[in-house]
Amino acid sequence: MVALRLCPIATIHDHTGTSPPPAAVAMAEGMGTCRDRLIDQSLTARYSGWILEALDELPDNFLISDPVISGHPIVFASRGFLAMSGYAREEVVGRNGRIFQGPATDRRSVMEIREAIREERTLQISLLNYRKDGTPHWILFHLCPVFAMEDGRVIHFVAVQVPIPRQSRCSRSGEREMVFGTCRNEVRLDEDCGCNLAVDSFLDMDNKGLDAEESCKASDREKEKALNAANSILSTMTHYSKLTGRVVCTKRCSSAGIAPLSSSLNISLGRIKQSFVLTDPHLPDMPIIYASDEFLSLTGYSRYEVLGCNCRFLHGPGTDAGVLQQIKDCIRAEQACSVRLLNYRKDGSSFGNLLHISPVRDASGKIAFYVEVQIDENSKGDEHGLSPKMRQLGVVGQVKVAVRSLSSRAGPSRTSS
Repeated sequence: MVALRLCPIATIHDHTGTSPPPAAVAMAEGMGTCRDRLIDQSLTARYSGWILEALDELPDNFLISDPVISGHPIVFASRGFLAMSGYAREEVVGRNGRIFQGPATDRRSVMEIREAIREERTLQISLLNYRKDGTPHWILFHLCPVFAMEDGRVIHFVAVQVPIPRQSRCSRSGEREMVFGTCRNEVRLDEDCGCNLAVDSFLDMDNKGLDAEESCKASDREKEKALNAANSILSTMTHYSKLTGRVVCTKRCSSAGIAPLSSSLNISLGRIKQSFVLTDPHLPDMPIIYASDEFLSLTGYSRYEVLGCNCRFLHGPGTDAGVLQQIKDCIRAEQACSVRLLNYRKDGSSFGNLLHISPVRDASGKIAFYVEVQIDENSKGDEHGLSPKMRQLGVVGQVKVAVRSLSSRAGPSRTSS
């Protein structure tokens, strides 16, 4: 298994094996540093500084992930989970939960988990996962969302994992055949999903820790244990969030009347590697409701400092009022525009912002958001030779595809107006 936080440079070599250009190396390093910082601050930026110690004292096997950060990475792994899985914490934090899946993991169960994330709801499901040494083991996977009280958006997912122990061997052949058939059917499901795993090889995995007579379903005891563990974890997170005033809750409890983006739209937007924000023209003062990791890296602000704010916090003494008026006129006319604007980072330094703003319509054709794409005019050129304009139009296109595809099947969180 590949270790955590590989240097992002390794991911941008092309198929010929040649080294990437220096500009691409610098860009990859900057993006990696920003993402690492966001992962490190995912819990400490909202909760009291004692949250990590408090979570570490809990005896349960669980993970916490952040759907807002690109790739929906794990941001915390409990001691119990690490002992159960055989991984070190640095091999888990920053990775996506799919690293624990393997050839016999039921694809339909994985799809159920993805659907629960999209719909931002709790789920309990039996799942075959793999330890670091390749040993398969059955778990009861209990997923639950954590909501921000101020706007009702999902900020974390908690995933409790309770081992499903082997059952005593059946004394009657009929009972043995029933269990054998259940596991055989699960293997066939995997074959139907393209895993190409033979039934006999699956049933011969005793040397890897998986028995043909092992139970594939959790008992009421395991289900209750998972629920109690989730309640304990969420209670801890709620307590330490109250100490900072950024309170979380287990149910959508927006106090600001702002409908948040769905987790699945957040995840889709996180795949777009460029500095941009989404703003909502239907809310007073047209606040930012999504900020990419690259935008935070460019400006030096944290996500909590920009969400809910108008973009004017980037303005300063050298910002041209005439250009600002041009932007307002284009938004009023529901048109796209490209301008150069002098903006300011959190540390007070200025940069020439090549800004492109475009309306984003939902599946019904109504304007749902405005996307604002920023490029520092002094930044290194694109490694593919694309002009700033082409890069910006590419971002706009990807955002439009994500919004339209999800707004047609929007879950409990808003993806359209």
